[in-house]
Amino acid sequence: MPEPEPEPVPENGRSKDYFDHEKLDAFNVSIEFVVLAHDTIRELPKGRTFLADQLLRAAVSVPLNIAEGAGEYSPKEKARFYRNAKRSATECAAVLSVLDSLGLIERPKLAAGRALLLRIVAMLVQLAKSKEISGSGRGTGAGSTRESSARL
Repeated sequence: MPEPEPEPVPENGRSKDYFDHEKLDAFNVSIEFVVLAHDTIRELPKGRTFLADQLLRAAVSVPLNIAEGAGEYSPKEKARFYRNAKRSATECAAVLSVLDSLGLIERPKLAAGRALLLRIVAMLVQLAKSKEISGSGRGTGAGSTRESSARL
């Protein structure tokens, strides 16, 4: 018997099935920030690899921690990963401040990066708090009031 044909992948690269983290707005916005960080790094002059490395590591850490948290069963563990993602987002903001102080980032890119990071941090605070308060991590499937603002 031949194997079934795989479903065609839509243009956005995602099938109709999603991982839990892909449903979170915080994850999707953090991916937007990774792209912005990558573009920023490409524009840095030579000799600034230490800043590029720091920004890229912190930027990538945000969606990775969100994904790990979304994949956890324990509300306490979910909250821990969301707090770690928030710390990495805050670190990204600090790197942007350093780049600004050194005149290595254009103001529009700085403003866009800060706006994304502020959104990400706000969503992660809500996600972490909702998990710490609920204690169960389970619901009706509709999401809690606190968590729904951080979901798509």
